[in-house]
Amino acid sequence: MARSIYITSVEGHTGKSTVALGVLDTLSHEAERVGVFRPVARSSDERDYVLEMLLAHDGVGLGYDECVGVSYEDVHDDPDAALSEIVSRYKAVERQCDAVVILGSDYTDVGSPTELGFNARIAANLGAPVLLVLGGQQADEHGARTADEVRQVAEIALTELGSAHASVIAIVANRVDPTLMDDVVARVSEAFEHAAHRGELESSAVDTLPVWAIPEDRLLIAPTVAAIMEAVEGTLIKGDVEALQRESLGVVVAAMSMENVLTRLIEGAVIVVPGDRADVLLAVLMANASETFPSVSGIILNGGFDLLPQIALLIDGLDNSLPIIRNSLGTYDTALRITQTRGRLAADSQRKYDTALALFEQHVDAATLLRLLDVSRSDVVTPLMFEYDLLDRARSDQRHIVLPEGEDDRILRAASTLLRRGVARLTILGDEGEIRSRATELGLDISAAAILSTRDPQLRERFAEEYVRLRSHKGVRLEDARETVTDVSYFGTMMVHLGLADGMVSGATHTTAHTIRPGFEIIKTNPGVSIVSSVFLMCLADRVLVYGDCAVNPDPNAEQLADIAISSATTAAQFRIEQRIAMLSYSTGESGAGADVEKVRTATKLVRERRPDLLVEGPIQYDAAVDAAVGLSKMPGSQVAGRATVFIFPDLNTGNNTYKAVQRSAGAVAIGPVLQGLRKPINDLSRGALVQDIVNTVAITAIQAASIAGEPS
Repeated sequence: MARSIYITSVEGHTGKSTVALGVLDTLSHEAERVGVFRPVARSSDERDYVLEMLLAHDGVGLGYDECVGVSYEDVHDDPDAALSEIVSRYKAVERQCDAVVILGSDYTDVGSPTELGFNARIAANLGAPVLLVLGGQQADEHGARTADEVRQVAEIALTELGSAHASVIAIVANRVDPTLMDDVVARVSEAFEHAAHRGELESSAVDTLPVWAIPEDRLLIAPTVAAIMEAVEGTLIKGDVEALQRESLGVVVAAMSMENVLTRLIEGAVIVVPGDRADVLLAVLMANASETFPSVSGIILNGGFDLLPQIALLIDGLDNSLPIIRNSLGTYDTALRITQTRGRLAADSQRKYDTALALFEQHVDAATLLRLLDVSRSDVVTPLMFEYDLLDRARSDQRHIVLPEGEDDRILRAASTLLRRGVARLTILGDEGEIRSRATELGLDISAAAILSTRDPQLRERFAEEYVRLRSHKGVRLEDARETVTDVSYFGTMMVHLGLADGMVSGATHTTAHTIRPGFEIIKTNPGVSIVSSVFLMCLADRVLVYGDCAVNPDPNAEQLADIAISSATTAAQFRIEQRIAMLSYSTGESGAGADVEKVRTATKLVRERRPDLLVEGPIQYDAAVDAAVGLSKMPGSQVAGRATVFIFPDLNTGNNTYKAVQRSAGAVAIGPVLQGLRKPINDLSRGALVQDIVNTVAITAIQAASIAGEPS
């Protein structure tokens, strides 16, 4: 039977979905099959956006319709019948899962006491312990609650839950004033103790209730400019469509003279400008482009006026990406609709998604929550579990990674995620003004990243002198070196070489050769390793395998193939993958002959001589390496056959085609290529890399750096 948790609150706007996302993410790292269930959907007319956001999580494989219980209308018509239907539909989800996150209703319909009571009945009938979410803000959103006010809400909720025989296992006070965190935890804990003393709680409730507090973060409730545009019935007439996804952190009504408007601009605000005030419009655009004024998120031109042709022509000549939206409403109605627009936590808002997860990770003790739910780690390793372990290990020992391609939006998006989740310290190469401006336009926070120009005079001279020292035997002169080191790959590699960064990740906009050539020249290979090679970490549905070399060396000889095998085993160990090495060929054991087979046979012998501690078999066919029955038939008694975890391909053609075939046909997640053999880690990205690929590669590089430094990660 699946372990379940029922997340509910006593009122709306508590940020319950933020907590649900954190719980879901936590469970996905421990259990193979995690489900989501919504007993009462927000509406029967349109899809529940909170449920859709949770179902979009990589750890959930269920469809929308099977995860919905009933509608509010069903509850009104016959509460008992609705409850029976909820139980029936939940059981169908439970049978498919190892753990289920159940998200209570959203208080968009009936009064609080009635709705909380019904949620309590559902939890009791589903046998699901309750995680109670309390709101740290006033119900009308007009200010933060005091610690005593939060306690009063807790007392009401605990009494209601107890009367319905629902068992509470933990409380999260969400959206709390950051200055009141400790006081809120103390007061809510007192409320639980008093309720327990009065006998108001279900007897199965825990003796000491964990209480956690999560601070208010304005970003999570901020609407996007796109949402505001829809609310004011506007049309985008100028600016970048992508910039519509930036969050708005306030509103400024600019119905005054230009000089007075400029003094009232605030960071991240939407500016409401009368459509016939071209002077104010141009002033706001100039201020937004200036480093001396706040960066705003958008402009609403109200009143239904068209831009004058000469003003439109002037704006077209500016380097402007700021959204300019025109609508037909008056100033009051426009401002009112903006202030009434509430932001949503959605899967397509990566910054909000990252912020929600980071807040949960920082303020909720996941280990305690898992222990209360009695959820133990699965023996199966899913791609999501493996990716989480990468981030968690990198986070535990933050390393400094340089990202040379600061002009690429994917790099900036990945940097925002990495910094918000605390995965690594980052330096981004490029023009600081342009990079920070673009990040702001995209609604990204990279303020914690250092940004360096490759034309920095001091570093350029230092790097050039070091490059001459390393390459003077090749005829490199100082004048040439000064120009060479301004190339982003050389500059980033030199940072790693001189200890200014622990590793480098590049390749989103550059070729593999461009990325790794400086490493060959500057960092060089580990002692005893003759060749730099690569592996892909192949995340199958239930395990992770290592494939090498699939990206760098076209036709390695026997000595090089042995190096690749040993390096791949070292990489596997770095990522806690058991090392059983299969040296692949088109024949198994002594059954075949020919130059290609002999190369593999010789390489296998060299591996055994150099690393007698490693389990290695070769030549061996892929089916004999991976399938237990075939392995037993072709190589009885082998410790590798049928159980291989590290697969060494005889050449690049075989390796590259095989990894892509497995990736596409088996639905495997291929993480890499991970470069190996260099004394310090440099990793190459595919030019088609997704943001998550970049995040994973940075985490991998950080783990490699910690391993090279001889420190645990």
